[in-house]
Amino acid sequence: MGREAHSDKGGGGRREGQSRHVPVMLQRCLDMLAPALTEPGAVVVDCTLGLGGHSEALLTRFPEARLVALDRDKEALRLSKERLAPFGDRATLVHAVYDELPEVLDRLGIPRVQGVLFDLGVSSMQLDEADRGFAYAQDAPLDMRMDQTTGISAAEVLNTYPPGELVRILRAYGEEKQAKRIVSAVVREREKEPFSNSARLVELIRDSLPQAAKRTGGNPAKRTFQALRIEVNGELSVLERAIPAAVKALAVGGRIAVLSYHSLEDRLVKQVFAAGAATTAPPGLPVVPERYQPRLKLLTRGAELPTEEEVAENRRAAPARLRGAQRIREDAE
Repeated sequence: MGREAHSDKGGGGRREGQSRHVPVMLQRCLDMLAPALTEPGAVVVDCTLGLGGHSEALLTRFPEARLVALDRDKEALRLSKERLAPFGDRATLVHAVYDELPEVLDRLGIPRVQGVLFDLGVSSMQLDEADRGFAYAQDAPLDMRMDQTTGISAAEVLNTYPPGELVRILRAYGEEKQAKRIVSAVVREREKEPFSNSARLVELIRDSLPQAAKRTGGNPAKRTFQALRIEVNGELSVLERAIPAAVKALAVGGRIAVLSYHSLEDRLVKQVFAAGAATTAPPGLPVVPERYQPRLKLLTRGAELPTEEEVAENRRAAPARLRGAQRIREDAE
């Protein structure tokens, strides 16, 4: 994972240099984390390394900080290792999914960190490499695994899941109103021949939607592809574990910034932050004891959006939503 200039826009299949991979809301993320990262020895975790754009900027802006960067995609790690080589041992790159953060920090002997950054979703590299099957703008094998060494592919999900389960996934993860129509077409077609490539699925979705549904919201396959990707990579269940674990890893004064790209992710982040920023005291206490006081202070009012200028320069920034929080006290024992 690790998203630079990411979105669920389907990608274009172009293979251009690093210049195309512009990290989303980069300056705002750096500014948000800055107060926690100025002290020598500060540790910042990039939970979604991707092509290393955010990590490179963090190491450059905070010369006293040490970086730990996670990614489940071995190809992303390989490319980022080259990019971050000039920073030497200030950067530690780890092949891991971001809900494994506690184990990674434990292994590295780091009890607490000062900063955490999540940039969720699909990276430009994954969208742009045709053989990964994330993009619906080009024909490709229906894979969608961020770590291609493990798990089941999108094709296997389409070909083997019961119809009811496919409908649930499309509704829950893609917010697809036409889930039943699409799934009944999928089930009919997979009996003739199993799905293997994205073009056939895109065509089937187009054919099964009513005219009105095709006229709204970009490519009609977008929501189905998003839903399959989330299911294949277990993204929401991973995130449900990862955000609380990251908050727990923060030292007092430490800060966390999370970039989300669809409402399901953003809602989950909002809930964790809101719970941390609320008092847990029983109602009616005249004085709230310290153990019930909030553990987090919110750094954003609602979710911050990219500027119009950024979206104009980088359309993949359009769906981004940024939330931040600061650790203000330890957990109650």
